[in-house]
Amino acid sequence: MNTEKLEEASATAIIGQKVLSGLEREYETWQEELNAAAADYPGYLGAEISPPTPLQPDWLVVYRFDSIAHLQAWINSATRQRFLDVGRKYFDGPATQQVVSGGTQPADPLVTVVVSHRVHPDHVDEFLDWQRRMSREESNFEGFRGTEFFRPIEGLQDEWTTLYRFDSAEHLDAWLTSPERQEVLAEGEKFSDFKLRTIDNSFGSWFAFKENGKEAPPPSETKTAIAVWVGLYPTVVLLTLVLSPLKMPLWLGLLVGNLLSSFVMSFLTMPYYVNPLLKRWLRPSPDEPAAKTNFVGLGVVAAVTVFWVVVFYAVTTQFWTLP
Repeated sequence: MNTEKLEEASATAIIGQKVLSGLEREYETWQEELNAAAADYPGYLGAEISPPTPLQPDWLVVYRFDSIAHLQAWINSATRQRFLDVGRKYFDGPATQQVVSGGTQPADPLVTVVVSHRVHPDHVDEFLDWQRRMSREESNFEGFRGTEFFRPIEGLQDEWTTLYRFDSAEHLDAWLTSPERQEVLAEGEKFSDFKLRTIDNSFGSWFAFKENGKEAPPPSETKTAIAVWVGLYPTVVLLTLVLSPLKMPLWLGLLVGNLLSSFVMSFLTMPYYVNPLLKRWLRPSPDEPAAKTNFVGLGVVAAVTVFWVVVFYAVTTQFWTLP
């Protein structure tokens, strides 16, 4: 499915930054503080930090705002500039920035490539024809899930931006390294000066909230890990109790238990227990202070964890002794 999203709606900025070796932890702390400052600005919808991966060698920061105007106000703000002045000691070279406006947030955990081209005004029609050829070739590859196309944004970004989505890193790599893509790239030699970023949301479908018909950005990796832990503990213990009468050997019990826990987590625990329980922490309101949100959210995490510990202690010591 190929679509062109040209209208202004929600706005996303993707910022790539190389970080000096040995300063990664300090950089991440600084970036989290910067993201917390962004939450105080009008129109803020969320921010994410992604460390380097085999697909993406830079640290990526994704900001989402409800409009280009609000995103631009944050990007150009004195607050952000003050943070950047402090954080330059962590940077290994200048950052790159890509901005898209409108578009859709996929419900599935897809791998997305963001490509930006700087195009001379006299070559726009030729560039559009070349992009359509690229999209047609791409759609023939396994795992292809769609393309979105974005025009330049006056005052914020001069580049044309395209989003390509695939269902896995393997299928994406097959397209990126294919002879068909190389042939199309050769045909558009004058557009060969481009920037490319890859974003992999491995836990995307576990954290999909909808309000007013809009898909919400996923939480940070730290919140993701804690939320998964909150759901995993009762799931694993309950499955262990259920499977214990079968008296399977350890290797088989773990194999069956892990398979069942994956299904239970994806279809029951996360959507019907963890996400509703921690929703205000995983996806806080933009006007709620981050410190208060984290205090309440971590309090809920501690309370439910203590609850399950007490329940399972009583069950396994007073009522049910495992073989």
